[in-house]
Amino acid sequence: MLDKVLDAKSVAIIGASKIKTKRGYQAIKTLKADGYEGEIYPVNPKEDMILGLKCYKDITQIQGDVDLALITTPARTIPAILRKCGEKKVSGAVIIAGGFRELGEHGRELELEVVKAAQETGVRLIGPNTSGMINLKSNMNLVGIQNAPKGHIALLCQSGNMALTLITEATIRKHEGFTYYVGVGNESDIKFHEYLEFFRNDPETKSILMYVEGMSEGRKFLQEAHNTSLKKPIVLLKSGRSATGKKSAGSHTGSLAGMSEVAKSAYERAGIIVIDNSDELFPVAQTLSSQPPIKSNSIAILADGGGHATIAADLLTDYGINMPELSDKTKEKLRKILPEAASVVNPVDVAGGTDSDPNVFADCAKIIIQDPNVGGLLVVGLFGGYGIRFEESLAVGEEAAAHRFGAMIKKRRKPIIVHSLYSSYESHALDLLRHYDIPVHDSLDISCKCVASLCKYGNYLKSYHGKTNFVFDWRAKAKTEGQKIIDNAKKEGRNVLLEHEAKQLIKLHGAPTSVGQVARSEDEAWEIARKMKGNVVLKIVSPDILHKSDACGVLLNLSSANEVKKGFKQIIKSAKKYNADAEIRGVLIAPMAQKGLEIIIGTKIDEQFGPVIMYGLGGIMVEIMKDVTFWVLPVSSTSCKKMLGDTHSSILLDGIRGQKGYDKKTLRKLLSMCSELIESYPDIEEMDLNPVLLYENGLDVVDARIILKK
Repeated sequence: MLDKVLDAKSVAIIGASKIKTKRGYQAIKTLKADGYEGEIYPVNPKEDMILGLKCYKDITQIQGDVDLALITTPARTIPAILRKCGEKKVSGAVIIAGGFRELGEHGRELELEVVKAAQETGVRLIGPNTSGMINLKSNMNLVGIQNAPKGHIALLCQSGNMALTLITEATIRKHEGFTYYVGVGNESDIKFHEYLEFFRNDPETKSILMYVEGMSEGRKFLQEAHNTSLKKPIVLLKSGRSATGKKSAGSHTGSLAGMSEVAKSAYERAGIIVIDNSDELFPVAQTLSSQPPIKSNSIAILADGGGHATIAADLLTDYGINMPELSDKTKEKLRKILPEAASVVNPVDVAGGTDSDPNVFADCAKIIIQDPNVGGLLVVGLFGGYGIRFEESLAVGEEAAAHRFGAMIKKRRKPIIVHSLYSSYESHALDLLRHYDIPVHDSLDISCKCVASLCKYGNYLKSYHGKTNFVFDWRAKAKTEGQKIIDNAKKEGRNVLLEHEAKQLIKLHGAPTSVGQVARSEDEAWEIARKMKGNVVLKIVSPDILHKSDACGVLLNLSSANEVKKGFKQIIKSAKKYNADAEIRGVLIAPMAQKGLEIIIGTKIDEQFGPVIMYGLGGIMVEIMKDVTFWVLPVSSTSCKKMLGDTHSSILLDGIRGQKGYDKKTLRKLLSMCSELIESYPDIEEMDLNPVLLYENGLDVVDARIILKK
């Protein structure tokens, strides 16, 4: 539990100072100035008093209880100080100092020493390499940022400058702020998922805002995020989207898996609202903390100008949000109060109907929001600026409308978001909207992003029961025969299954595939081939040749005895030329597959999230187009259906230009089987099924590669 750390009733400042530029001075000054409700204990062996407070030579000399220590001393001093904190039974420590793993091997060793000291003493750590933390509920400001606004958003951030940016933005926007800010730093002890659990149970926190650079226990975070999202929204910006993940020479899956592809998909499946642009981060968090989610994925637009209405409609359509047709009853009511030139379809354009009385905005909004087809309302244009732009007396009508907007949300539980050109002006009407927690933005793009986020969160809450909780049940459906295949390879010192072994394993779990037989002579090759219907394919079998085509170790479409025997000798010769030391176990003879749509399916172990699965267009096109999607395992049948639609090539599955579609049901079963397989055998590091040939009815796993953990 982090209660005594984040809600500390007493704080010791280790490294307290009389020098005004030192963090040990600024922390005490800020705590006193902000009216921190707990006890403050300066600790410095060279001082007796600092800022009117008794200074202690050592934390163990403090007579009262100490919940939290703010350590402002250099990195090398931290392990010894933590042991002193352990003696005093301090619950937690905030370590400001950098100079740990971010500086290389020496720093990594020092950080391990710090973590060891924390584990031995039971002191929980925020950081190291952190800007600190703030509890705005108790005025415990251990960062020094002045006048941070209080509100209902918890902020988790791995960048001090990014935190300052967000807090400054909240100060400027007014009427929303924070319950907590935690600079997560290196996350060496307290992890992201532990903070999520704490904030989920904090009654004053209504949304959680995160800036993430790296994460050490991604799967636990996803599990906690899944549970948290059901109670309150999480908004996240992940940096490092352009960095590719660690490549693996052993498989397509490893080389195609980038950080952003895996992380973004995983976060969204956990109900997290993922933001791509930093200027959208706070507005979206503010909107989700103050407005009810939209579960119908539908929005209406109310505008006082066609241009803004059209742009907003385009943006919302791009986000996949429905612009429902208003009911005849709604249109009829709108026509009675608006001029003849007004448009009463969605978007609704008042066409001057509010020029003499802006309170008509509220009349229209009331009618629209009562429409059962409408999930929420976006007001765009000049609202809040009529008294500024036209006539001062019009401000009275705007203010009346603002009060009515606030009442509508409370009664109807449908959100209202306002875009106003006058957002940055002094407008009492707009201040009233903010008082009612109605978001006001001067950017149409940000306004529409906020609407889209309400829809996305509403969609998640509507269908969360169909999502995974990211719990992985190892050995869920392992089969004895399958484990024997893996154990045999390990006994031989191999971390790669031969193709026929990999096919035997996936066939045990229901994958449609032709395993074939291994021939050790040209005569045996023909004996096997002639018993197979149709033409055959020959492939080299060697634990030392992973990519058979690179060694010219594959021959296709052979039929006669002469072709098969000649092919056998040719493949053996090519393999030895490719790698003279390779162990050759024979040649695999398998039926030649019929032409179909080439698919690739693969799995790998992601550094942050554990086992993930990849799906996309296969063959050489996977290298050219890279039209693939990555999902964290396990995947449900519902997830598999969504996976197919995540790629641009999904349109091919339904058939184009009069062609018949493909067997998506069997393909989804194969994806589920792959998930089951990885749960069943913890020894599997990576798996590639490429190509999988998909037909109108059924499919065939033509090639399979499985790499075991070393």
